[in-house]
Amino acid sequence: MCGDATNWDEEAYRESILREREIQTRTVFRTVWAPSFNPKPECVVVASSDGSIASYSISSCVSKHPIGFCSARAQRLLPAEPEGFLEGHDGPAYDVKFYGNGEDSLLLSCGDDGKIKGWRWKEFTESEVPITFQGNHMKPVLDLINPQDKGPWGALSPIPENNAIAVDPQGGSIFSAAGDSCAYCWDVEKSEIKMVFKGHTDYLHCILSHASSSQIITGSEDGTARIWDCKSGKCIKVIDPLKDKKLKGRISCVSCIALDASESWLACGSGRSLSVWNLTASECISSISNGASIQDVVFDNNQILAVGADPVLNRFDMNGMILSQIQCAPQSAFSVSLHPSGVTAIGGYGGLVDVISQFGSHLCTFRSHCV
Repeated sequence: MCGDATNWDEEAYRESILREREIQTRTVFRTVWAPSFNPKPECVVVASSDGSIASYSISSCVSKHPIGFCSARAQRLLPAEPEGFLEGHDGPAYDVKFYGNGEDSLLLSCGDDGKIKGWRWKEFTESEVPITFQGNHMKPVLDLINPQDKGPWGALSPIPENNAIAVDPQGGSIFSAAGDSCAYCWDVEKSEIKMVFKGHTDYLHCILSHASSSQIITGSEDGTARIWDCKSGKCIKVIDPLKDKKLKGRISCVSCIALDASESWLACGSGRSLSVWNLTASECISSISNGASIQDVVFDNNQILAVGADPVLNRFDMNGMILSQIQCAPQSAFSVSLHPSGVTAIGGYGGLVDVISQFGSHLCTFRSHCV
């Protein structure tokens, strides 16, 4: 028996298919916990492949989350309603950070358009604009863009993307890892570049601030991590996991890095391997092999959390022993962020965000909002 096709709308059908495909292929590149005086996690902010920046209430997401966890069910989730929403970048938004901790803190983001933007967090959270009308309702108080190199006959090169940012509020600086193989130090008050760090031979994936030593650390597609002196702009140390011949065939780049709270230990994710380095001794103390490429890492005291190209949250000790593996919703995860309470937020493919308690149970799983 055939249906009545008299009122069939082919254009609407195509749009619905394309919309569904867009939702399924969106990616959350970064999750970060919002600053709060509450010891419990209240709000998580995500940066997505459609250029958007959105904040979500954890209590609201938990109340709407069905009991239990199922990866197949997570793929069918509808987008969650955000607390706040910004159309931040033309192209993917790759990173989001907070500059400062109080009411005057800035919400920073960077993306494929080569820009770093900053909005006042208090103004963002107190906006009375209905969520359906949010996106361009706030003007950034900070709007930086990477420089363009001049080629032959004065032709300008494309604006290099910003793949990651790090902050040093005490020094008044924002650091960016750019696609032109350089790292940049920006003066927040003057909105201008203070220092350019040159030495990598390929684009940068990640960057962090080693504030206690007035240094930054970068990771690059060239397979190395480098430590830089912020006063001189010079590279003072090169960390090269490729020197271990046993790993040569499996490592192509340094995709993610993390410092522990003491800033004495560095974790480097390179392909399917994770290496742990003692910065004081400049020595690799352990090398961990993983089943899939590692795409983000974070320290949890003397342990390391890692996510990557499989739906698993891995927990390692400093010697490389696997302590636990927890299934997570994104089939490929690009971000893991740790709240002081021990709760983690994992973001990745499908626009999915999985929030896991300090005990390993799933608090909520939601799909980020679509532009």
